[in-house]
Amino acid sequence: MLSAKIRILIAKRGLDGHDRAAKVTARALGDAGMEVIYTGATTEEVIQFLRKNVKRRA
Repeated sequence: MLSAKIRILIAKRGLDGHDRAAKVTARALGDAGMEVIYTGATTEEVIQFLRKNVKRRA
């Protein structure tokens, strides 16, 4: 059975210099083989991204 690669979205509201933990987490998950999307988006931008890029499961 083939399984899809796990996709993770990490969104830090604003990239104001307090984003080290998010970057470290994103790197670790990527190193573990997951697809990581990291952004400094606003809440509204994250919601728009998810609506465009995530397929709903039946």
